[in-house]
Amino acid sequence: MQIIDTIAAQAAGIATVRRDIHAHPELCFEELRTADLVAQNLADWGIPLHRGLGTTGVVGIVHGRDGGASGRAIGLRADMDALPMQEFNTFDHASRHPGKMHACGHDGHTAMLLAAAQHLAQHRDFDGTVYLIFQPAEEGGGGAREMIKDGLFERFPMEAVFGMHNWPGMAVGQFAVSPGPVMASTSEFKITIRGKGGHAAMPHTGIDPVPIACQMVQSFQTIISRNKKPVDAGVISVTMIHAGEATNVVPDSCELQGTVRTFTLEVLDLIEQRMRKIAQHACAAHDAQCDFEFVRNYPPTVNAPAEAAFARKVMASIVGEANVLAQEPTMGAEDFSYMLQALPGAYCFIANGDGDHRALGHGGGPCTLHNPSYDFNDALIPLGATYWVRLAHEWLNQPREAA
Repeated sequence: MQIIDTIAAQAAGIATVRRDIHAHPELCFEELRTADLVAQNLADWGIPLHRGLGTTGVVGIVHGRDGGASGRAIGLRADMDALPMQEFNTFDHASRHPGKMHACGHDGHTAMLLAAAQHLAQHRDFDGTVYLIFQPAEEGGGGAREMIKDGLFERFPMEAVFGMHNWPGMAVGQFAVSPGPVMASTSEFKITIRGKGGHAAMPHTGIDPVPIACQMVQSFQTIISRNKKPVDAGVISVTMIHAGEATNVVPDSCELQGTVRTFTLEVLDLIEQRMRKIAQHACAAHDAQCDFEFVRNYPPTVNAPAEAAFARKVMASIVGEANVLAQEPTMGAEDFSYMLQALPGAYCFIANGDGDHRALGHGGGPCTLHNPSYDFNDALIPLGATYWVRLAHEWLNQPREAA
């Protein structure tokens, strides 16, 4: 691997920062301490910064040797928030806040971008500007959307924006990136079937919402198997059914909740329309009433072809072509999708290994994302930072018409 020497030499100090962030996790839009820590490091390295976009976001501004006079600019993004879950690890840097944990590696994402920031500020061997975007509230809060609403791309104009997420299960030293959809949209639905309660021994006197709900659940799957094209990915998962309080009572209502995942907005439109019709007509057929709610959260994360190819080329120069894998799309969701709707760019995976890096005192579970035994692999810090630096250099050094 072609790691930048100065980044490798400074990685231990950045790892200490990473572990400090891990020990003090903060949930979406509450990342005050984390933002303070990021801002203090940027200021110590002589990097001008702006705070407050998306409530707790931080943007660092690193001008090259030309002071940014070329007008060229690229954005690099890391997320900062933790998850509302209890950590099982007991090592020294485990969470000190019950019910909060960095179980997705955002502490590591922040650390990798800080390591890149430190190197860029020390050397500035490029023309143009690198914007360092430390984003809050990826875990359900839509922090990327809120930063954009607050003028991120108007205040800091950039040609393209790039993101990165650690990926357990891949061998350390590997990356993955591909053009097109790489993460799914996420939507939530809530359907309330309003029937007429009564005695369970005399069901003919009421309108039982439970069999109507069962019919809906089965019918929803025909949308996946019979309404959309087989080659278009989509998932409908009914994950909650709530009805009744006693075994001898037909309930007045039944509530269904769940999630929908797609890689395109066209498939999402189709699923929402068909679900609504099935729900309404199933209720109408049984003289029940239907309340249908469908909330769209994050859109699909779609990499621009040219930017994905550019990122792959940079990765290959660092770890070799054989270690840059095709990015298998996942039905997980990511709010970097909002940034990719606004600007061209690419979102990649960096391998986090299989968990062997974890210190004594880790929990008994696997080192997978959103698992209480997870921990970020600090060996990624110099590799991820090298990728960020090389990506910025190569992007700003290419002719403007190629960017």
